[in-house]
Amino acid sequence: MRLHQELPYQSTVETNSWKDLKDGSVRIEQTIYVERMSQRKIVLGKGGQTIKAIGAEARREIADIAEQPVHLFLFVKVREAWGNDPERYREIGLEFPKE
Repeated sequence: MRLHQELPYQSTVETNSWKDLKDGSVRIEQTIYVERMSQRKIVLGKGGQTIKAIGAEARREIADIAEQPVHLFLFVKVREAWGNDPERYREIGLEFPKE
């Protein structure tokens, strides 16, 4: 939502791990993939402020849905041309768009 204007379709998020902890909270690690290094810089923002804001908002939303405290760790990586890879779509349960 925060980057809708800058990256409307060039990013995807994958959950690397979701672990329930003994204290009743959950630890989640996710990677945000973009297609170019310039997009990675947009997601991170100056001094990491954008990714920090994204993480804080996402953490609140996930905690509300999961009804438990959430420890969210976000990573941003470049995966060139991920949007043109049919396998990536299949991995997340989507059909690759045909032109």
